Amino acid sequence: MKFSLALAAALVASANAFAPAPAFGMQKSMQLNAEKDPMRYGKYDDKLWDMTAKLEIYEEWDPSQPRTPMNFNPFETWEGNSPDASGWFPGQNTFKDPTRGDINFASMQEERKILDDIIANPKAGNVPGAPGCKN
Repeated sequence: MKFSLALAAALVASANAFAPAPAFGMQKSMQLNAEKDPMRYGKYDDKLWDMTAKLEIYEEWDPSQPRTPMNFNPFETWEGNSPDASGWFPGQNTFKDPTRGDINFASMQEERKILDDIIANPKAGNVPGAPGCKN
């Protein structure tokens, strides 16, 4: 009998851990007029992240300024990964899988030419340790 009472008490006690918290006195914060935080989200967040968008971000990128979601090199890689549309890399808690456009072999060959040109002619200030670089 004592064992059954102890077991019942233990079950009731453990069930309380999963019960919802009382609503009285609790307040949830809600952000109305939710605008995207420019310190967390880039210009192309939730938009098509294709070569045209990357080239626009690359043109606006200033390697001498601190790296932010609005100032990053979209062609930079970190541990073999490319950044999302806000400059975050896979593994970072703010990374969002970008919306990618359709691709085929011919367009990949054209993009390769653009990337080869960017690698051959880096922006002034694009050096390891620059404030606008991840590495």
